Amino acid sequence: MAVASAAMLGGIGAAMAQEEPKAFACTFDAGTVATYDKGAFRKEAAAKLAFDLVDINLDGQSAKLVASAGAEAGTVRVVRAINANHFLEVANEGFLNLTTVYDRDSATGTHPAVHSRHFGLIGQPVYTQYTGSCVAK
Repeated sequence: MAVASAAMLGGIGAAMAQEEPKAFACTFDAGTVATYDKGAFRKEAAAKLAFDLVDINLDGQSAKLVASAGAEAGTVRVVRAINANHFLEVANEGFLNLTTVYDRDSATGTHPAVHSRHFGLIGQPVYTQYTGSCVAK
């Protein structure tokens, strides 16, 4: 009986994993950019941001990020969490971008999301943080 129950649970888990979206269209309408200069961070509103996460393979822990139509897709690593998936991009210069997409909100039908970028310009630290949502494609 225990073996049968485990097999049934494995089947349910596999079925649930197949229901996960393979792509998202993400939009971030609110954000802040902070730049470090003369011993302090200065904050200001960031421009709106949108991109797609495609070819999502949760078991393989990989996906692609498409910044705009026609742009070459960048590779991202997927880190799975309870009620969320994190998409980690390491830029060519070694800077990091992290997008967390949470489980679907039944009230809105969208997936709440947060996107952060950690980089530098001319030796000065810069970070951005955005809030928004993603829609399964």
